[in-house]
Amino acid sequence: MHGIRTAAQARAWLDRQGKSVQQFAREHNVDPATTYQVLSGRKKGRRGEAHKVAVLLGMKDGVIPGECAPVEAGVQPAPS
Repeated sequence: MHGIRTAAQARAWLDRQGKSVQQFAREHNVDPATTYQVLSGRKKGRRGEAHKVAVLLGMKDGVIPGECAPVEAGVQPAPS
């Protein structure tokens, strides 16, 4: 990622994809109300589902527990 998005940038990103907040939430199996709260700033995305939403929207740099971490450009995963 090339930087952290603001809430306005995250909304614009969804608009460019033609996705509603509801559709984004369904696709990522997160609560739509939590998604709206993160976008409005009522939740900061520090932990739990709000953290997951903030990371998925690009509003926060972080790892979502239980999911594979993205591989950085040019870095190969260690052989198994």
